[in-house]
Amino acid sequence: MKIGNIDLGERPVMLAPMEDVTDPSFRLICREQGARMVYTEFVSAEALVRNIASTARKLHIDERERPVAIQIYGRDVEPMVEAAKMVEAAQPDLIDINFGCPVKKVAGKGAGAGMLRDIPKMLAITEAVVKSVSLPVTVKTRLGWDCENKIIRDLGPRLQDCGIKALTVHGRTRSQMYTGQADWTLIGELKGDSRMEIPVIGNGDITTPEGCRKAFEEYGVDGVMIGRGAIGAPWIFKEVDSFMRGAPVKVEDAEKFALLRRQIRESIDRIDEYRGILHIRRHLAATPLFKGLPDFRHIRIRMLRAETADELEQIFREIEDKYFG
Repeated sequence: MKIGNIDLGERPVMLAPMEDVTDPSFRLICREQGARMVYTEFVSAEALVRNIASTARKLHIDERERPVAIQIYGRDVEPMVEAAKMVEAAQPDLIDINFGCPVKKVAGKGAGAGMLRDIPKMLAITEAVVKSVSLPVTVKTRLGWDCENKIIRDLGPRLQDCGIKALTVHGRTRSQMYTGQADWTLIGELKGDSRMEIPVIGNGDITTPEGCRKAFEEYGVDGVMIGRGAIGAPWIFKEVDSFMRGAPVKVEDAEKFALLRRQIRESIDRIDEYRGILHIRRHLAATPLFKGLPDFRHIRIRMLRAETADELEQIFREIEDKYFG
């Protein structure tokens, strides 16, 4: 699969952009584990244009991450164009436009998935951003605003006509948020539409190598994007990649612990101990490594309340001794 001149190989599996998740350390780990391309946290166009320091920091790219995309979102043409130019100066491999974020603070203000209620403006923004930069531009969106307005079959070709180089579709509507199951049927129908010439990438509920293979084989997508399935489990890319190559590798528990420890250490190094641990709690809460362990509730509470690296390390050792020894 190619996005512009970026060759990601056959059946690429990528790390989805996720706010407060896809920081530089996590992106690099996922690349090392086999993700063919990674995406930054989404970047507010208006905040970038206003030169908000915390937003500008999101443009930092480690050369080892490549290929890497920076994702932007906004609700007006001019700030999106200006932000796209600023992003281009940071030299990512491509620019992605977020028309899919469902959270109220974004969609409720007309950006992200909120743009699904104003298709003319969505198309105007897309066309203007494409024309303003030389990098490949892609779009990530959803099936539609709600179940009565699943418009992706019509919307996909129109976005393609704006000049984007790939389209990622999350198999839910905005009204669904992240509830229920992702519906890949319409993603498959869009991919099968003779009008579509650019790559179609599917996203939603991919948490196993088998699920990834099903997405390729049953729905014919060009690529798969993994989001929440990677939180606390960056090794999913190694397991998926090896499975897709026909030589499945099961990542051992010791390696999983090592990766979580690395995330903790690098999160602390990047911010500071207190905030770095707060940041990493989402991964610790979600990791499948601890799911199903008997009598784990009290240890989990302690783990998610820990405030220092030493506390976390002590708890990790207890977990290893009790459950993995």
